[in-house]
Amino acid sequence: MKLLKIIFWVVWRIWFYILMGVPIIIMSPLLILSILSEKTYPQFFILARFWANIILFGMGFYYRIEREQEMQKGKSYMLVANHASMTDIMLMLAISKNPFVFVGKKELVKIPIFGFFYKRTCILVDRSSSKSRFEVFKRAQERLNQGLSICIFPEGGVPDDESIILDAFKDGAFRLAIEHQIEIVPMTFADNKKRFSFRFLSGSPGIMRATVHKFIPTAGLTLDDKQELRDKVRSIIYHQLLRYHKK
Repeated sequence: MKLLKIIFWVVWRIWFYILMGVPIIIMSPLLILSILSEKTYPQFFILARFWANIILFGMGFYYRIEREQEMQKGKSYMLVANHASMTDIMLMLAISKNPFVFVGKKELVKIPIFGFFYKRTCILVDRSSSKSRFEVFKRAQERLNQGLSICIFPEGGVPDDESIILDAFKDGAFRLAIEHQIEIVPMTFADNKKRFSFRFLSGSPGIMRATVHKFIPTAGLTLDDKQELRDKVRSIIYHQLLRYHKK
């Protein structure tokens, strides 16, 4: 039985990367056309959402979203969620119809095929470089000025210790939200770690539950309120994770 599980996990993980790459290859003419100009990013985003759903359903994941508030079309937001799996990217794309840009680690550029488009559409950050972090704020401001939203996983990465429910949040997302006076959209992803963690021999098809919480306004806040805002958002996500785990 254990051998069968190992075979399943190996084949299933390979299938994940096939699902990541093959649709990109098939759609590559459209994808390339959509990244030639920043003005056509919304068209790229539509294709990215289609790609995300192919992966989720192809892997046997079906998502159930509880929304406490709906995003308005054409409005910019700061999207934040807990981070425990590569599938967080796909689920975030599936949830939000408002075009947004990911702020993500530069290491993902190394993934074949995916990395080519990731590099050209996301805001990359090298967390070991202060210059890179400054460039992130500059690029994010440009994107917000274009009417797009920004998505940041404020944990800044996935903890090696999977027993950690929610790691400490970094300040970047909250500083940007305050500086641009945009609402924060906290989201809780309940099952992504269980469904598809970063451990190779783990995971299974099944449900992915998510909650889109009530938005948190930043109007009138200053950078002095940054830490309080950060802690408030983290508390919302943390306590929702605890509620999910009790079900």
